[in-house]
Amino acid sequence: MRARRKQKLFVILGMVALVAVAVGLTLYALRSNINLFFSPVQIVAGDAPLERQIRAGGMVKEGSVKRDPESLDVTFTVTDYVEDVRVRYSGILPDLFREGQGVVVVGRLQPEGWVRADEVLAKHDENYMPPEVAEALEEAGYAPEDYQDKAAEVGERLDAERRVDQE
Repeated sequence: MRARRKQKLFVILGMVALVAVAVGLTLYALRSNINLFFSPVQIVAGDAPLERQIRAGGMVKEGSVKRDPESLDVTFTVTDYVEDVRVRYSGILPDLFREGQGVVVVGRLQPEGWVRADEVLAKHDENYMPPEVAEALEEAGYAPEDYQDKAAEVGERLDAERRVDQE
């Protein structure tokens, strides 16, 4: 092999090695930032990792929202109508958050089986359901349209109760 050809071979091998190292470092860095979606069924089954950031979604179970009057702490239950997961959150909830509506929480699953939420994301209109929630409901054998109707019904009832309380 000539010297010039040998030099080209080393340059190409060096570039391939650098690209491999760059790809490896990128994948390693992204690994800690990825937060996967889990439904309550998957969380209860033990599929979700403990103490690692995840997204959990479903519907806010009716009658489950408990607010601490002394702080911004809120506990509520997220359900896919098969299993339930308790969520604890400290902060201001989105304006569209209410019982019977679709929600996605970003947080960490605790060893006791509840989620400590860092962020709560609520739906943005009457017909919207987060795609992950709709998919999880379908996998559990439920049609998301049924729950959108139920969510609208619960929302109307809660609005009516609020109007009565204000009068």
